[in-house]
Amino acid sequence: MNADWDVSSLLEGMVRDLLPRVDPEQTAMIGIFTGGVWVAQALHHALGLQTALGRLDISFYRDDFSQIGLHPQVRASDIPFDVNGRSIILVDDVLYTGRTIRAALNEIFDYGRPASVMLAVLVDRGGHELPVSADIVALRLNGAAGGQIKLRGPDPLRLEWLAAAPGSVT
Repeated sequence: MNADWDVSSLLEGMVRDLLPRVDPEQTAMIGIFTGGVWVAQALHHALGLQTALGRLDISFYRDDFSQIGLHPQVRASDIPFDVNGRSIILVDDVLYTGRTIRAALNEIFDYGRPASVMLAVLVDRGGHELPVSADIVALRLNGAAGGQIKLRGPDPLRLEWLAAAPGSVT
């Protein structure tokens, strides 16, 4: 598996794909902690969005936390704008099962009813368990089973492929 991805180039491609689809004065962006916030910060700046960046911690919205446990560092979500009627770009680093995105949508709808939600991810590694697909994807890794892809950062951002230990479940 190639482990030498240029995150800067991937982000540039995402900006190119997003530019014709956003209104800098009306579109809002929300990043999912932690990696999704890092990606969202870069995109938010490059797109010149006027609305402050939102941040979500979906720990309490996951349907599988009894299996994976809570992360030791739970952060407060912060959506500093009115969600109602707003076009939102939801950003995450890696799309895998779709459960994180489902949890994020549940939390966003607790804040209000957006006009639309567009999903932008740095990496779609396949293996979806829910009917979730991203509108903007920088890198698709089909058949990326047996390991984990992790965004490290925040400065610089870099992608790492972590091979699965023998006998482990990913």
